[in-house]
Amino acid sequence: MIKLPSEKLDPKLIALDLDDTLLTKELKITPITVKALRDAAAKGIYIVPCSGRAENGILQFVRTLELAGTKEGRYVIALNGSEIFDLHTRTTIYSRKVPFDVLEFVYDEALKRGLPCQVYNSTTTFANIDNEFTHIDAKLCKLNMEIVPEFREFLKPGHTKMLVPGDEKVIAEFCAFLKRELDGRAVIFTSKPYFLEVMPPNCGKGEAIEWLANHLGIDNSKTMAFGDSMNDESMIRMTGYSVAMCNGLEYIQDIAKFVTRKSNEEDGIGDFINGFVL
Repeated sequence: MIKLPSEKLDPKLIALDLDDTLLTKELKITPITVKALRDAAAKGIYIVPCSGRAENGILQFVRTLELAGTKEGRYVIALNGSEIFDLHTRTTIYSRKVPFDVLEFVYDEALKRGLPCQVYNSTTTFANIDNEFTHIDAKLCKLNMEIVPEFREFLKPGHTKMLVPGDEKVIAEFCAFLKRELDGRAVIFTSKPYFLEVMPPNCGKGEAIEWLANHLGIDNSKTMAFGDSMNDESMIRMTGYSVAMCNGLEYIQDIAKFVTRKSNEEDGIGDFINGFVL
């Protein structure tokens, strides 16, 4: 279901999900897309990677774009919107945390189901037990991995997000349970069928983009976002020019204003920006 603009678009900020959106299955950014994003930045458009990954898991792709030294490539949104980093000052300029009572509830319910839990900082994945899913996540995001025996105590300060990995069927049931039990107290979704994510209330990629746009003096109607999955829902709903990948979930395509004509494997973002922004 391709949905294309009928006229040229005029974004001042472009936010980019990474996995299955900006990146190919080999975790690369195609040359056509790299050039399109550099050309957009040269016109003064902010280019903002916006991922569920922690900061260090995003930086390798920032380096590919070679925009970090410019004002247009200065910012990254990490951990599904829980944090915004200023790469020039190496500081966190926006941060939201899941409170301890919510983390403890999720942790206890996960233990009942035999599921591991993990939380993050910018460099490390912290898990309660050693498990294959945490190894997969840490390797995918290029983060250190640390097992924390006193995990409940480690949760007390609150954390930007908790991830619960596991079998897809178990995760689907657990996700529905947590949405009922924590309604209004946390944002719950699956970023992949085997990754359940627990976020602070009223927090997501969309809220982070809105905050950053306001910080930069950009009207939210001039923000653009590319995404494919459920952790992209808030930015697809909240940005002025929302673009779903044609390889993305049907639900995300349905709620987006536009849908790319090419997939993440076929220069989807580059094709859209070249055709309708540049």
